[in-house]
Amino acid sequence: MLYHKKGFPEDEELVLCTVTNVQHNSVFARLDEYGKDGMIHISEIAPGRIRNIRDYVVEGKKIVCKVLRTNQERGYIDLSLRRVNELQKRSKIEFIKQEQKAEKILELAAKKLSLDLKSWYDDVTAKISKDYDMLHIFFEDVAAGTTTLAAYGIDKKIEKELLEAIVQRIKPAQVELKGEFSLHSLAPDGVEIIKSALAKAAEIEDVNMRYLGSGKYSLKITSSDFKKAEKILEKASVSVLTVMEKHKAQATFTRIQ
Repeated sequence: MLYHKKGFPEDEELVLCTVTNVQHNSVFARLDEYGKDGMIHISEIAPGRIRNIRDYVVEGKKIVCKVLRTNQERGYIDLSLRRVNELQKRSKIEFIKQEQKAEKILELAAKKLSLDLKSWYDDVTAKISKDYDMLHIFFEDVAAGTTTLAAYGIDKKIEKELLEAIVQRIKPAQVELKGEFSLHSLAPDGVEIIKSALAKAAEIEDVNMRYLGSGKYSLKITSSDFKKAEKILEKASVSVLTVMEKHKAQATFTRIQ
C-alpha cells in the first residue's frame, strides 16, 4: 500500500494493523498506515478471561484496533482490539480497500503511460492534499463530476488516460431519498385529480412513484448528487401538493428518513 500517514495516530483513532509477534500476555502489531509498531495487552484482546491468546490473534493476521494512548518520546502506541465493534471494523476495512482500489487505478494508468508509480503517486497526492487527504475520495468526486483532474493541475498529457481509468472502475455512490403521499378527494373526478397530480411529479427526472394502497403513494428519488436529489424531492412533492390544493383535495407528504 502506497498510502502512509505521517507522525503518530490520534487517541481513539481506528487503525489497520498486521500482527507481528504474539506473546503470553501481549501482542505486537505493525500499524499499516503509519509504519510504526504498537502493543495490545492481553486485557485489550477480548472481553472476559482468555485462556489462549492465539485463539484470537496469530502472526500475519490483519486486525482493526483502536488507539488507546501514545507516547511519542518513547515511541509507544497502546492499542485495543476488544474496543472495536463489528461495524467499525467493516467500515475501516472498506475504507482501506477503496484507497487500495484508487492506488490500483494509478498503477494501471502508470503502466500504460510508462510512469514511475511511486513518483506519480507522490505528485498527485501532493496536488490534491489541500482538499483531499485520501486519493479514493478525490477519484470518487472526479467520477461523480463534482471536480476535475485539470482543476488540480494534472498534466494534460496524462489526464485523458487517468480519467478513463477512473470512470471505468469507480461508480458514483447513489443517493436514495424517499417520501410518502397521502392523497384523497371526494370530488366526482377525484381519481383523475390524483392521477394528474402524480403525473406532474412523474415527469421529473429521477422520480419513481408507486401506489401503496388506501390513498398512499411512495416517492423515491435516486441520484449520484445529494443536493440534486434534495431539489428534485422538493420539486416533486410541491408539484403534487399544488395540484391537490388547487382542486381542494386532501394531501399530505411525509419525508421518510
